Amino acid sequence: MIAVMLLGLAGCATRAPLPTPQADGPEARPPPDLMQVPDALPMLEPIRTGGPNKPYEVLGETYLPLPPDAPLSEQGLASWYGRQFHGRRTASGEVYNMYAMTAAHRTLPLPSFVRVINPANGRMIIVRVNDRGPFVKGRVIDLSYTAALKLGLLGGVAPVQIDRITPDEIRRGAWQAAAQATAATPAPIVVDGDDPAQNPVAVASAATAASASPAPAPASATAPSTQVHAGPAARTGFWLQLGAFRARAGAEQLQSQAGAAMDGIAPMLAVFNKRSLYRVQAGPFASRDEALRTAERLREKLQLVPVLVERR
Repeated sequence: MIAVMLLGLAGCATRAPLPTPQADGPEARPPPDLMQVPDALPMLEPIRTGGPNKPYEVLGETYLPLPPDAPLSEQGLASWYGRQFHGRRTASGEVYNMYAMTAAHRTLPLPSFVRVINPANGRMIIVRVNDRGPFVKGRVIDLSYTAALKLGLLGGVAPVQIDRITPDEIRRGAWQAAAQATAATPAPIVVDGDDPAQNPVAVASAATAASASPAPAPASATAPSTQVHAGPAARTGFWLQLGAFRARAGAEQLQSQAGAAMDGIAPMLAVFNKRSLYRVQAGPFASRDEALRTAERLREKLQLVPVLVERR
Protein backbone atom coordinates (compact mmCIF):
# COMPACT_ATOMS: atom_id res chain seq x y z
CA MET A 1 0.00 0.00 0.00
CA ILE A 2 1.95 2.96 -1.21
CA ALA A 3 0.93 6.14 -2.94
CA VAL A 4 4.33 7.72 -3.52
CA MET A 5 7.31 6.11 -5.26
CA LEU A 6 10.50 5.33 -3.44
CA LEU A 7 12.83 5.65 -6.43
CA GLY A 8 12.45 6.58 -10.08
CA LEU A 9 9.88 9.33 -9.71
CA ALA A 10 11.57 12.65 -9.06
CA GLY A 11 10.14 14.87 -6.37
CA CYS A 12 8.17 12.16 -4.56
CA ALA A 13 8.61 11.34 -0.87
CA THR A 14 10.25 8.14 0.33
CA ARG A 15 8.32 5.89 2.68
CA ALA A 16 7.68 2.22 3.35
CA PRO A 17 4.44 0.44 2.47
CA LEU A 18 2.00 -0.15 5.31
CA PRO A 19 1.44 -3.83 6.21
CA THR A 20 -2.36 -3.72 6.60
CA PRO A 21 -5.27 -1.33 5.92
CA GLN A 22 -5.82 -1.15 9.69
CA ALA A 23 -2.43 0.59 10.03
CA ASP A 24 -3.91 3.39 7.93
CA GLY A 25 -7.69 3.43 8.14
CA PRO A 26 -10.58 5.83 7.56
CA GLU A 27 -11.16 9.24 9.05
CA ALA A 28 -13.15 9.45 12.27
CA ARG A 29 -16.22 10.75 10.44
CA PRO A 30 -16.29 9.79 6.75
CA PRO A 31 -18.70 11.79 4.57
CA PRO A 32 -22.25 10.40 4.35
CA ASP A 33 -23.70 8.71 1.27
CA LEU A 34 -20.36 7.43 -0.06
CA MET A 35 -22.21 4.45 -1.58
CA GLN A 36 -23.81 6.97 -3.94
CA VAL A 37 -20.49 8.25 -5.32
CA PRO A 38 -20.53 7.44 -9.06
CA ASP A 39 -17.90 5.21 -10.62
CA ALA A 40 -15.09 6.77 -12.58
CA LEU A 41 -16.20 7.61 -16.13
CA PRO A 42 -13.80 6.11 -18.69
CA MET A 43 -12.51 8.72 -21.13
CA LEU A 44 -9.54 9.17 -23.42
CA GLU A 45 -6.71 10.92 -21.60
CA PRO A 46 -3.14 11.59 -22.72
CA ILE A 47 -0.63 8.99 -21.50
CA ARG A 48 2.94 10.26 -21.33
CA THR A 49 5.76 7.87 -22.13
CA GLY A 50 7.95 9.37 -19.39
CA GLY A 51 7.18 10.75 -15.95
CA PRO A 52 5.01 8.29 -13.98
CA ASN A 53 5.15 5.81 -16.89
CA LYS A 54 8.89 5.28 -17.00
CA PRO A 55 10.57 2.26 -15.33
CA TYR A 56 11.05 2.65 -11.60
CA GLU A 57 12.40 0.78 -8.60
CA VAL A 58 10.78 0.13 -5.22
CA LEU A 59 12.23 -1.96 -2.40
CA GLY A 60 14.84 -3.44 -4.73
CA GLU A 61 12.32 -4.45 -7.42
CA THR A 62 12.23 -2.86 -10.88
CA TYR A 63 8.85 -2.29 -12.52
CA LEU A 64 8.20 -1.64 -16.23
CA PRO A 65 4.90 0.17 -16.92
CA LEU A 66 2.83 -1.28 -19.75
CA PRO A 67 2.45 0.40 -23.17
CA PRO A 68 -0.44 2.91 -23.47
CA ASP A 69 -2.81 0.54 -25.33
CA ALA A 70 -1.93 -2.72 -23.54
CA PRO A 71 -4.83 -4.79 -22.14
CA LEU A 72 -4.56 -6.30 -18.67
CA SER A 73 -6.59 -8.91 -16.80
CA GLU A 74 -5.53 -10.04 -13.34
CA GLN A 75 -6.79 -11.91 -10.31
CA GLY A 76 -5.33 -11.33 -6.87
CA LEU A 77 -5.79 -9.53 -3.60
CA ALA A 78 -7.08 -5.98 -3.30
CA SER A 79 -6.26 -3.63 -0.43
CA TRP A 80 -7.09 0.01 0.23
CA TYR A 81 -5.39 3.11 1.57
CA GLY A 82 -6.87 6.02 3.46
CA ARG A 83 -6.25 8.93 5.77
CA GLN A 84 -2.44 8.69 6.01
CA PHE A 85 -2.17 9.45 2.29
CA HIS A 86 -5.26 11.64 1.90
CA GLY A 87 -4.19 14.98 0.42
CA ARG A 88 -0.71 13.78 -0.55
CA ARG A 89 0.63 13.58 -4.08
CA THR A 90 0.16 10.35 -6.02
CA ALA A 91 2.70 8.96 -8.46
CA SER A 92 0.91 10.81 -11.27
CA GLY A 93 1.32 14.11 -9.44
CA GLU A 94 -2.38 14.40 -8.64
CA VAL A 95 -3.57 14.82 -5.06
CA TYR A 96 -4.89 11.63 -3.52
CA ASN A 97 -8.55 11.82 -2.49
CA MET A 98 -9.61 8.77 -0.49
CA TYR A 99 -13.26 9.57 -1.26
CA ALA A 100 -12.87 9.54 -5.06
CA MET A 101 -13.10 6.42 -7.22
CA THR A 102 -9.38 5.90 -7.80
CA ALA A 103 -6.77 3.18 -7.36
CA ALA A 104 -3.07 2.33 -7.52
CA HIS A 105 -1.44 -0.32 -9.72
CA ARG A 106 2.19 -1.25 -10.21
CA THR A 107 2.41 -1.33 -14.02
CA LEU A 108 -0.74 0.07 -15.66
CA PRO A 109 -0.22 3.26 -17.66
CA LEU A 110 -1.14 6.36 -15.69
CA PRO A 111 -3.92 7.27 -16.01
CA SER A 112 -5.92 4.11 -16.78
CA PHE A 113 -9.45 2.91 -16.11
CA VAL A 114 -10.08 -0.48 -14.55
CA ARG A 115 -13.14 -2.62 -13.91
CA VAL A 116 -12.89 -4.33 -10.50
CA ILE A 117 -15.17 -7.21 -9.46
CA ASN A 118 -15.51 -8.70 -5.99
CA PRO A 119 -16.44 -12.35 -6.69
CA ALA A 120 -17.60 -12.85 -3.10
CA ASN A 121 -20.64 -10.61 -3.54
CA GLY A 122 -20.78 -9.87 -7.28
CA ARG A 123 -20.23 -6.13 -6.91
CA MET A 124 -18.46 -4.32 -9.75
CA ILE A 125 -16.94 -0.84 -9.87
CA ILE A 126 -14.88 1.25 -12.28
CA VAL A 127 -11.92 3.19 -10.94
CA ARG A 128 -9.35 5.55 -12.40
CA VAL A 129 -5.77 4.40 -11.75
CA ASN A 130 -3.57 7.40 -10.96
CA ASP A 131 -1.04 5.96 -8.50
CA ARG A 132 1.56 3.20 -8.02
CA GLY A 133 1.24 0.23 -5.66
CA PRO A 134 0.58 -2.03 -3.89
CA PHE A 135 4.09 -3.33 -3.20
CA VAL A 136 3.05 -6.32 -1.11
CA LYS A 137 3.30 -9.81 -2.57
CA GLY A 138 0.01 -11.19 -3.86
CA ARG A 139 -1.79 -7.86 -4.04
CA VAL A 140 -2.80 -6.54 -7.45
CA ILE A 141 -4.53 -3.25 -6.68
CA ASP A 142 -4.81 -0.60 -3.96
CA LEU A 143 -8.26 1.00 -3.86
CA SER A 144 -9.41 4.30 -2.47
CA TYR A 145 -11.55 4.17 0.67
CA THR A 146 -14.77 4.77 -1.28
CA ALA A 147 -13.92 2.18 -3.94
CA ALA A 148 -13.24 -0.41 -1.23
CA LEU A 149 -16.47 0.54 0.54
CA LYS A 150 -18.55 0.08 -2.61
CA LEU A 151 -16.96 -3.34 -3.22
CA GLY A 152 -17.47 -4.45 0.39
CA LEU A 153 -13.73 -4.75 1.06
CA LEU A 154 -13.18 -2.48 4.07
CA GLY A 155 -12.67 -5.49 6.33
CA GLY A 156 -9.22 -6.15 4.83
CA VAL A 157 -7.57 -7.62 1.77
CA ALA A 158 -9.76 -9.86 -0.41
CA PRO A 159 -9.63 -11.54 -3.85
CA VAL A 160 -10.77 -9.51 -6.85
CA GLN A 161 -10.77 -9.66 -10.64
CA ILE A 162 -9.45 -6.58 -12.45
CA ASP A 163 -9.67 -5.78 -16.15
CA ARG A 164 -8.32 -2.70 -17.83
CA ILE A 165 -10.70 -0.69 -20.00
CA THR A 166 -8.37 0.02 -22.89
CA PRO A 167 -8.33 3.25 -24.93
CA ASP A 168 -9.73 1.27 -27.87
CA GLU A 169 -12.70 0.08 -25.78
CA ILE A 170 -13.30 3.66 -24.69
CA ARG A 171 -13.22 4.92 -28.30
CA ARG A 172 -15.74 2.27 -29.36
CA GLY A 173 -17.88 2.54 -26.25
CA ALA A 174 -17.43 -1.21 -25.74
CA TRP A 175 -16.83 -0.81 -22.01
CA GLN A 176 -20.45 0.22 -21.48
CA ALA A 177 -21.83 -3.03 -22.87
CA ALA A 178 -19.42 -5.03 -20.73
CA ALA A 179 -20.42 -3.12 -17.59
CA GLN A 180 -24.11 -3.68 -18.29
CA ALA A 181 -23.55 -7.39 -18.89
CA THR A 182 -21.71 -7.69 -15.59
CA ALA A 183 -24.42 -5.82 -13.69
CA ALA A 184 -27.10 -8.06 -15.19
CA THR A 185 -25.39 -11.29 -14.15
CA PRO A 186 -27.66 -13.14 -11.69
CA ALA A 187 -26.45 -13.82 -8.17
CA PRO A 188 -24.16 -16.86 -7.97
CA ILE A 189 -25.50 -19.99 -6.36
CA VAL A 190 -23.59 -21.87 -3.69
CA VAL A 191 -24.44 -24.85 -1.56
CA ASP A 192 -24.41 -23.95 2.11
CA GLY A 193 -21.45 -25.45 3.92
CA ASP A 194 -19.31 -25.13 7.00
CA ASP A 195 -16.31 -23.51 5.34
CA PRO A 196 -16.71 -19.72 5.00
CA ALA A 197 -14.23 -19.75 2.12
CA GLN A 198 -16.69 -21.88 0.13
CA ASN A 199 -19.59 -19.54 0.86
CA PRO A 200 -18.89 -16.05 -0.50
CA VAL A 201 -19.55 -13.37 2.07
CA ALA A 202 -18.66 -9.77 2.81
CA VAL A 203 -16.93 -10.13 6.17
CA ALA A 204 -16.58 -7.06 8.37
CA SER A 205 -15.75 -6.12 11.93
CA ALA A 206 -18.14 -4.10 14.06
CA ALA A 207 -16.09 -0.94 13.46
CA THR A 208 -16.05 -1.55 9.72
CA ALA A 209 -19.77 -2.17 9.63
CA ALA A 210 -20.41 1.09 11.43
CA SER A 211 -18.29 3.13 9.03
CA ALA A 212 -19.11 1.25 5.82
CA SER A 213 -22.90 1.10 6.10
CA PRO A 214 -25.53 3.82 6.20
CA ALA A 215 -27.10 4.52 9.57
CA PRO A 216 -29.81 1.98 10.49
CA ALA A 217 -33.25 2.93 9.28
CA PRO A 218 -35.80 3.91 11.93
CA ALA A 219 -37.72 1.03 13.42
CA SER A 220 -41.04 0.35 11.77
CA ALA A 221 -43.84 -2.13 12.01
CA THR A 222 -42.12 -4.26 9.40
CA ALA A 223 -38.69 -4.23 11.07
CA PRO A 224 -37.90 -7.71 12.44
CA SER A 225 -36.93 -8.56 15.96
CA THR A 226 -33.41 -9.94 15.91
CA GLN A 227 -33.26 -13.68 15.37
CA VAL A 228 -29.87 -15.31 15.90
CA HIS A 229 -29.68 -19.03 15.28
CA ALA A 230 -26.69 -20.91 16.64
CA GLY A 231 -26.50 -23.59 13.99
CA PRO A 232 -27.64 -24.64 10.51
CA ALA A 233 -31.17 -25.38 11.72
CA ALA A 234 -32.73 -23.55 8.80
CA ARG A 235 -35.32 -25.03 6.46
CA THR A 236 -34.07 -26.49 3.21
CA GLY A 237 -34.57 -24.58 0.00
CA PHE A 238 -33.27 -21.38 -1.54
CA TRP A 239 -32.01 -18.54 0.64
CA LEU A 240 -30.43 -15.18 -0.10
CA GLN A 241 -27.31 -14.26 1.86
CA LEU A 242 -27.08 -10.48 2.21
CA GLY A 243 -23.79 -10.43 4.09
CA ALA A 244 -21.75 -11.98 6.87
CA PHE A 245 -19.94 -10.38 9.77
CA ARG A 246 -17.49 -11.34 12.46
CA ALA A 247 -19.41 -9.07 14.85
CA ARG A 248 -23.07 -9.63 15.69
CA ALA A 249 -23.77 -5.88 15.72
CA GLY A 250 -22.98 -5.57 12.02
CA ALA A 251 -25.31 -8.44 11.13
CA GLU A 252 -28.14 -7.01 13.21
CA GLN A 253 -27.68 -3.60 11.58
CA LEU A 254 -27.95 -5.08 8.09
CA GLN A 255 -30.97 -7.15 9.13
CA SER A 256 -32.70 -4.00 10.39
CA GLN A 257 -31.83 -2.01 7.26
CA ALA A 258 -33.11 -4.72 4.92
CA GLY A 259 -36.33 -5.21 6.87
CA ALA A 260 -37.11 -1.49 6.82
CA ALA A 261 -36.06 -0.94 3.19
CA MET A 262 -38.21 -3.56 1.49
CA ASP A 263 -41.82 -4.50 2.15
CA GLY A 264 -42.47 -8.11 2.98
CA ILE A 265 -38.87 -9.19 3.54
CA ALA A 266 -38.71 -8.63 7.31
CA PRO A 267 -40.38 -11.92 8.40
CA MET A 268 -37.97 -13.86 6.17
CA LEU A 269 -34.79 -12.38 7.63
CA ALA A 270 -32.62 -14.22 10.13
CA VAL A 271 -29.05 -14.19 11.38
CA PHE A 272 -27.22 -17.51 11.50
CA ASN A 273 -24.17 -17.86 13.73
CA LYS A 274 -21.91 -20.47 12.19
CA ARG A 275 -18.18 -20.90 12.60
CA SER A 276 -17.78 -17.45 14.19
CA LEU A 277 -19.63 -15.70 11.34
CA TYR A 278 -22.98 -13.97 11.68
CA ARG A 279 -24.71 -14.48 8.33
CA VAL A 280 -27.74 -12.40 7.37
CA GLN A 281 -30.04 -14.48 5.19
CA ALA A 282 -33.58 -14.27 3.85
CA GLY A 283 -35.71 -17.28 3.05
CA PRO A 284 -36.61 -19.89 2.30
CA PHE A 285 -38.02 -19.18 -1.16
CA ALA A 286 -40.29 -21.57 -3.02
CA SER A 287 -38.09 -21.55 -6.11
CA ARG A 288 -34.79 -20.33 -7.47
CA ASP A 289 -36.61 -17.87 -9.74
CA GLU A 290 -38.50 -16.33 -6.82
CA ALA A 291 -35.23 -15.94 -4.90
CA LEU A 292 -33.55 -14.26 -7.88
CA ARG A 293 -36.44 -11.83 -8.34
CA THR A 294 -36.14 -10.86 -4.69
CA ALA A 295 -32.38 -10.55 -5.10
CA GLU A 296 -32.92 -7.96 -7.84
CA ARG A 297 -35.22 -5.93 -5.59
CA LEU A 298 -32.71 -6.09 -2.74
CA ARG A 299 -29.97 -5.01 -5.13
CA GLU A 300 -31.97 -1.89 -6.01
CA LYS A 301 -33.01 -1.09 -2.43
CA LEU A 302 -29.75 -1.77 -0.60
CA GLN A 303 -27.13 -1.51 -3.37
CA LEU A 304 -25.73 -4.95 -2.60
CA VAL A 305 -25.65 -8.22 -4.52
CA PRO A 306 -27.13 -11.11 -2.50
CA VAL A 307 -25.63 -14.58 -2.87
CA LEU A 308 -28.09 -17.36 -3.65
CA VAL A 309 -27.63 -20.24 -1.21
CA GLU A 310 -29.25 -23.66 -1.62
CA ARG A 311 -29.79 -25.64 1.58
CA ARG A 312 -30.28 -29.34 0.99
